[in-house]
Amino acid sequence: MKTLPTLGRMPIVLTGPALVVLLVVFGIPIILLFLASLNAPAFSFANYQAFFGQPANIRVLFQTVEISVVATAICLLIGYPTAYLIVAASKRLRMALIVLVLVPYLTSGLVRTYAWIVILGDRGLINNLLLDHGLISSPLPLIYNRMAVYIGMVHIMLPTMILPLVSVMMGIDKSLMAAARSMGARPFAAFWHVFFPLSMPGVRGGSLLVFVICLGFYITPAALGGLGDAMLSTFIASQVKTFFNMARVAATAFILLAVAIVVLSVFGLDLSGAQGRKPQQVQNSWLGRLPSFGPLLRYLGEFLAPRRGKRWVAQLFQAGHESRWSKVVGVLFLALVMFYLLFPEILVVIMSFSAGKYLEFPPSGLSLQWYRSFFSDPSWYAAAWTSIQIGVVVAALSTMLGTLAAYGLSSTLPRLRSFLTMVILTPITFPVIVVGIATYLGLLKLGLLGTMTGIVLAHTIGAIGYVVVTVSATLANFDPRLEQAAMSMRAGPFRTFMRVTLPLIRPGIIGGAVFAFLASFDEVIITSLVAGLSIRTLPLKMWEDIRHQIDPTIAAVATLLILLPLFILMILYVAGWRSTLSLQRARPADAA
Repeated sequence: MKTLPTLGRMPIVLTGPALVVLLVVFGIPIILLFLASLNAPAFSFANYQAFFGQPANIRVLFQTVEISVVATAICLLIGYPTAYLIVAASKRLRMALIVLVLVPYLTSGLVRTYAWIVILGDRGLINNLLLDHGLISSPLPLIYNRMAVYIGMVHIMLPTMILPLVSVMMGIDKSLMAAARSMGARPFAAFWHVFFPLSMPGVRGGSLLVFVICLGFYITPAALGGLGDAMLSTFIASQVKTFFNMARVAATAFILLAVAIVVLSVFGLDLSGAQGRKPQQVQNSWLGRLPSFGPLLRYLGEFLAPRRGKRWVAQLFQAGHESRWSKVVGVLFLALVMFYLLFPEILVVIMSFSAGKYLEFPPSGLSLQWYRSFFSDPSWYAAAWTSIQIGVVVAALSTMLGTLAAYGLSSTLPRLRSFLTMVILTPITFPVIVVGIATYLGLLKLGLLGTMTGIVLAHTIGAIGYVVVTVSATLANFDPRLEQAAMSMRAGPFRTFMRVTLPLIRPGIIGGAVFAFLASFDEVIITSLVAGLSIRTLPLKMWEDIRHQIDPTIAAVATLLILLPLFILMILYVAGWRSTLSLQRARPADAA
């Protein structure tokens, strides 16, 4: 009976179960992996020297960094104006646009890659339309090249760039822009000197997140790229499948990890807002390091001061008006971005109802033949049932461990909280192929390779991070005085948590469980390493069919996976709506 009060006084203990699972499955193995790369206990850099001694390896390394940088830059160039326009829209339109971004974000990356194969393939949508209209005599080489890789990677990662930017931009005080405009600043000057510096945390956070994830890309480059577009993750996977030399594989994995760590260390991953910064911090940023233009700008400022003063008096306290053309351009840009994000998925859904022997657009007739093929083929529905089972267990286990960890972290010291949060989020911030190799080694030591338990543990170490992030965000808005009030009425810690805390943070817990399930259900790379030959999940089955044969049944499977996020969003909406009603009912009691 004394256990709960003790835990209430030591909330850090609640992070213990999550840290133990993380340590056993991932933490200790990655340390052993690093020692193996150094040929412990002899300790030498022979494996690293062997890697850099081959020009082909260096070329693949630089190619990986190049592709990741270019994909990140394209995502930023498209994502920043998209996020800005979403934030500038009305409340209802903003919510609709965010949902439209969330749908592809929650959709399987494998499905979206498959959609681009259908569009860009030699017998894909674009080539078929051009051939049917007589514009070309032979299919254009739209696939298996670098451009196809960029199209697929940017399509998958663009929501990951947009969402952090929207989150930061919505926290920027709009009155600052209005104040700059009322002082005579032109719209672009007000944006560049006020809004853009305050949005830099979103730019930095989104760019680093996209870059690190791109470093570990495996499926999209392998499916859309050619032999000259291989990335280091593909190279590592081929090493595992052909000649499994643990020391060589470990060295290659840690070279990729070193690139990610160096970039994160130099730029720093900070998603927090910039509103609390001191003015000196903005002035000392790179925006203010233009000394060569200082005298010229001051001279022009003095020359134009009288004219600016007259314009300021005339426009004081007048709201800025956007030109008609800027609105038109903004609407067209948003429409193109949403078309780019959603059209591939809509195309797959339409083609899945084709009545022909092959996928075609537009369909010559409507039929459910590919859905019947899915439900009548044991290899398909057995793989789907396996994925559902694993996903449910992973969601339950990671939600329990992640919620306890988030609740414990919310009451710890800030520095310790930051350190432990960084440790828990390691599996989702490291390149996925590195996590897969370390997890493979950990499950090998535990004797769990090729088992359902092993796959569940491998998925759980990453799913815990999603739960911790989601529940922590909910706890950040939770008023601890409600718990204090309950305890003052002689409610114990457990009763207080169940009757007060849990109902109010339920949307975060449900959201964390949903993200954990989706992360498990969509996992391919780690599963391919630890599943062995006896267990086949739905993503593995899809990936094998995409690589060896384009079975039209995949379109039906992809459609079911596209509809899954819509169902998930409905669950999150209902959970949030019920929580809002509970909070509204609690307010009259508080006021009384």
